[in-house]
Amino acid sequence: MNLTISGHHLEVTPALRNYVTTKLDRITRHFDQVVDVKVLLTVDNLKEKDLRQRAECNIHVKGKDLFAESAHADLYAALDDLADKMDRQVLRHKDKSQEHHHQSAKRLM
Repeated sequence: MNLTISGHHLEVTPALRNYVTTKLDRITRHFDQVVDVKVLLTVDNLKEKDLRQRAECNIHVKGKDLFAESAHADLYAALDDLADKMDRQVLRHKDKSQEHHHQSAKRLM
């Protein structure tokens, strides 16, 4: 899995990088066919302070690209929400991509 973490108007500190990797490890634990993960952390210059910190994530899995974003007053809370959203999307993709073949019913004569 290739992990790219970048910041826009923000310096990505080692503590922040470690927090992102620990949160996204849950995704690779549920689904092992993750090819590429790109995380963008942004601080916007909005007048309202409640949605100023944003986190976006693109995940390229086998056969599909998944995207989610989250905004919050605290960057760590935005990352928590983002990890939950991505985990739900990856689990849904995993469930859809698995083979759901059932054995045919045996006929009684």
